[in-house]
Amino acid sequence: MSVSKSTLLVLDSSDPEPLARFYAALLGGTAEPAEGDPDLVLVSSPTGVALGIHRDPGQAPPSWPRPEDSQQAHLWILVAPEALDEAEREAIGLGARPVAAEVDGTRLDRRSALRRCTDPAGHPFVLAAAPGVSA
Repeated sequence: MSVSKSTLLVLDSSDPEPLARFYAALLGGTAEPAEGDPDLVLVSSPTGVALGIHRDPGQAPPSWPRPEDSQQAHLWILVAPEALDEAEREAIGLGARPVAAEVDGTRLDRRSALRRCTDPAGHPFVLAAAPGVSA
């Protein structure tokens, strides 16, 4: 018999509340303190995506991408292909910093179907065009 389990991706942040509000706004969800843990804020979205933001006073932003190392862990946020540009504008308007949007020939306008960004605390994420995701 297997023990029941669930998973939660947790990002560290020296100031978790604003970072949780960023992701809640980006994902169209909510940010609420975790029951029983004053240092954890949980982000939920209408699609059930869950993300935790944990207080770590000594957290330093990751450096990414680092060509000399293997790819670091990062979030993929899937959006409808026709909504990619709008999702990128929204993320930047909320405080994300663009890292790269390479020309890779996957789109007619020659921009990439992947937009690499960092959140306001420096964690990397990708906005990715995903067929089958509705706008």
